Amino acid sequence: MSKTAHHQNEIPNTPTIRTVRKLSYLMDEQFRVPGTQFRFGLDPILNLIPFAGDFAGFIISGGLVLAMSSKGLTSKIVVLMCLNIFLDATIGAIPGIGQIWDFFFKSNTKNMKLMEEYYHEGKHQGSGKSTILLALAVLFIIFMILMIILWYIAAWIISLF
Repeated sequence: MSKTAHHQNEIPNTPTIRTVRKLSYLMDEQFRVPGTQFRFGLDPILNLIPFAGDFAGFIISGGLVLAMSSKGLTSKIVVLMCLNIFLDATIGAIPGIGQIWDFFFKSNTKNMKLMEEYYHEGKHQGSGKSTILLALAVLFIIFMILMIILWYIAAWIISLF
């Protein structure tokens, strides 16, 4: 059976997947704000520690993706999972905004949902090359927009002198 044709109805019930589920829950959903349905995990708490917390969350999320990918996922779903943790780590590293972001963007929960869709619905099959190219194109556009904004800010600052 080829990797792109791999589809089954149940997520493998292995010790690795059970551990991934538990760690994902711990990082993103472990605690609930009393009187609400809002849940959060250790990830936003760790990210209150500058750099070390962001790095720790990134390493844990990366390890979870590696563990899930070892169970026969296609390259497309692995790329999507990596994009989730990259987005979480990148925006999470911005002081102030990142701390708020981490309470709402739950990359590990999103990655578990991707894996469930993969096994239960047969989604996210095939190669991840087009997903990588799209992500690179979007990053390039964002980079160009930021460069233009910085150019105008620099010109404005220079005009003050």
